[in-house]
Amino acid sequence: MGKAGYLGPRATFTHLAVQAVLPEAEHVPYYTIPACIDAIDEGELEFGVVPIENALEGSVNLTLDYLIHEKRLPIVGEIVTPIRQHLMIHPEHASRWKELEMIYSHSHAIAQCHKFLHGHFANIPVEDATSTAFAAKYVKEHPERVIGAIANELAAKEYGLTIVQENIHDYDHNTTKFVVLHREGKSLSVDPERIEDYKTTLMVTLPSDQAGALHQVLSAFSWRKLNLSKIESRPMKTGLGNYFFIIDINQLLDDVLIPGAIAELEALGCSVHILGSYPCFSTN
Repeated sequence: MGKAGYLGPRATFTHLAVQAVLPEAEHVPYYTIPACIDAIDEGELEFGVVPIENALEGSVNLTLDYLIHEKRLPIVGEIVTPIRQHLMIHPEHASRWKELEMIYSHSHAIAQCHKFLHGHFANIPVEDATSTAFAAKYVKEHPERVIGAIANELAAKEYGLTIVQENIHDYDHNTTKFVVLHREGKSLSVDPERIEDYKTTLMVTLPSDQAGALHQVLSAFSWRKLNLSKIESRPMKTGLGNYFFIIDINQLLDDVLIPGAIAELEALGCSVHILGSYPCFSTN
């Protein structure tokens, strides 16, 4: 297996996801989601793993918008990873964790630990970082400062930090969903016993001048008994009131039902694009 890219640096939750599903690939970190997606499109990577949705914070709009408007790469897999956040500091200051002058983490992680931060560090500035792992790396590289990072256990091990408070997230059932991308839609070679579900994801654009179009779209799936696990609207970026919909169907693309639904939508004047039909995994 070739290279698999992910949102880095090392020890991000995305790194955990890529380790779980593509353990034999060479793992290559990228500092932004667009940079990782570009590398797949340009053939530098065989696969790429990027976050697409968090159970608490909702969709990762940067991923969705870049896949739709810039580089429309096929989705070939989904990975769901539990999110467990810890407060960590440089080992030289382990006994001084209550004296932190600043805390660093990704904006989503900060939001996920609001109660802890408000209860223990209400007057301490919290700075956004490009990832939780980058925050941990920054703390490691600045031992002269009494600062902390919110990140996962892998980040603490990777950057030699001491976890001073475990599981500081507000909710125990928080998860993040990642998608695996491949430029040509190549299927993942994994143990079938690890597959928990299958999905097909569609992008649907409604006709602009047809009343009740969304109801008709949903009916096309309903009478065929196709179960939808997600329907989300995003702006087309062509003006106010212009949207497309991302629809997840809980089954693989078949020869009859989903193609029939797509044909019905197109007959209604909708534009339909299949973003992927793929297996789903969990790292629990």
